[in-house]
Amino acid sequence: MQHGPAVRRRKLGAELRALRTGAALTSGEAARLVGWHQSKVSRIETGASGVKPADVRLLLDAYGVTDSQLRELLVVLAGSDESGGRHHWWHAYRGILPATYRDFISLESQASAMRTLETSVIPGLLQTPEYARAVTRAAVDGLDEERLHALVEVRLARQDVLRADPPLELSAVLDEAVLRREVGGPGVMTRQLERLVESARLPQVHVQVLPFAAGAHIGVTGPFVIFSFSRTSDLDVVVLDHLTSSLYLERKEDLEAYTEAFNALRMYALSPEDSLDYIARIGGGA
Repeated sequence: MQHGPAVRRRKLGAELRALRTGAALTSGEAARLVGWHQSKVSRIETGASGVKPADVRLLLDAYGVTDSQLRELLVVLAGSDESGGRHHWWHAYRGILPATYRDFISLESQASAMRTLETSVIPGLLQTPEYARAVTRAAVDGLDEERLHALVEVRLARQDVLRADPPLELSAVLDEAVLRREVGGPGVMTRQLERLVESARLPQVHVQVLPFAAGAHIGVTGPFVIFSFSRTSDLDVVVLDHLTSSLYLERKEDLEAYTEAFNALRMYALSPEDSLDYIARIGGGA
């Protein structure tokens, strides 16, 4: 397990190495094309050193990469600080967002699909403003009103990925505790469950409930997120949240284990159709 920036450097380096090989270039030839020493290309490809977004573009130009989606993703993995464009909106909040949260948002903005197990709260992409405010206030001690408002703004802005073209495909398995835990009071919770049902009817959103009756299951160890990227599956990553940081797992064995776990959870969970009815019944006081 590694923290986000180290994983991103390794993933970016591996992808750049594959692109160089695909262009039939040695590392020395690539270095000469962009006016560098060969050692710089090698350090980038092994993840030993970071790389600026502008340098990534130089390499992509040298390798003849024209796929705009792939180019954008690799620039994001380089840690782009550019503020222009929808993909980098979160940089306006750099002063209040921890680096790990910015890292998570950048991956979320570029992913084609997101699979998540939630055991405590509604996924951030499906939260109402009132629910998001209550969760944020509870999760972060000592927030003043200005900072609280900004963090809620960020959470709501993240939801635009569900309305993008193409939209992020979200698959969520929710433990029943998520639906039963009263966050923000009865009124807030009722509206949140109504929103959850509305969101689950969107074609790109799939919600399944894991009822208490399912008993113990593989998800009892805690929530997780799997990000997938349509054109570059080697960049898929599992994210585990902790109180003060996030950990990123990118080894093939880890991805396979969490994918199998998520598939097993979906089998134990109610079907999407039955889940909608279940959520509605709980929202109605059942």
